[in-house]
Amino acid sequence: QMCIRDRAYQPARQRKDVIMFEEPTCSVTEVPEDAIVLDVRGRDEFAAGHIKDAINVPLDELQERQEEVPFDVDVYVICRTGRRSAHATQFLNMAGHDCIMVVGGMDQWHHEAELPIVAEGDAAPYVK
Repeated sequence: QMCIRDRAYQPARQRKDVIMFEEPTCSVTEVPEDAIVLDVRGRDEFAAGHIKDAINVPLDELQERQEEVPFDVDVYVICRTGRRSAHATQFLNMAGHDCIMVVGGMDQWHHEAELPIVAEGDAAPYVK
């Protein structure tokens, strides 16, 4: 699967009162090793297991904490399955960030692609 990085956002679906945009996406195996990863899951989910060096800003705090998300670099946004990261990616891109949604989320990252995760403390990491 190719990473979709078209920054000229095109409406995916239009209704009279709503325009939804397709955001850039990539698979878990396309996330660069040195990528900036934004994890928008809750704090307890993040603590249980996350990508090393990921930034945790839960979706419900994103509006107030969006200054923690870097500008002018690609930021890979992930959650457990993809729903929260889709909302976060759209919100941040509309605010001028360069975000890419990681399709399949942490479930795909850890369970299917078997990519590494870490936990806070000495507990064994798992996707919650």
